[in-house]
Amino acid sequence: MGAALQPGGALANRRARRRSSLPMSEINVTPMVDVMLVLLIIFMVTAPLLTVGVDIDAPAQLPEVELPATEAGPVTPEQAPLSITVDAEGKIFLQNTEIDFDELVPKLAAIREAGGGTQVWVRGDKSTPYGNVAKVLVRIKEAGLPVTLVTDQVDQL
Repeated sequence: MGAALQPGGALANRRARRRSSLPMSEINVTPMVDVMLVLLIIFMVTAPLLTVGVDIDAPAQLPEVELPATEAGPVTPEQAPLSITVDAEGKIFLQNTEIDFDELVPKLAAIREAGGGTQVWVRGDKSTPYGNVAKVLVRIKEAGLPVTLVTDQVDQL
């Protein structure tokens, strides 16, 4: 009978077993990177949603409209925004001046290029048809300005 001799013999098997039973001293960073990327995406999606409304004191020179009530909270602007008002009859006012619907894009583009306005607040009377406000929103988008809809706050009971 012959015995097969392997290099290292039984001693090598003991060392291999001893190495495998020791705790791993390296950290697998792949799952940690995956978790961090998911958290980054969650924060990137939720951060813009934290801005829920604007708090304005309507100056006396703006046209009087009855704003709808919502649950949006106040937000303070960095710079005084432009105010566009759509009254109950569908008339459009830029600040306190009545403006024709077709003049809206050129005027807003000129104001944006001159550095006069970086944001537009749209104040629509609650009795005006939604289509009137939607048309104004499209024109503001064509002018390349960000829009915020202004509403009154609902009284909490």
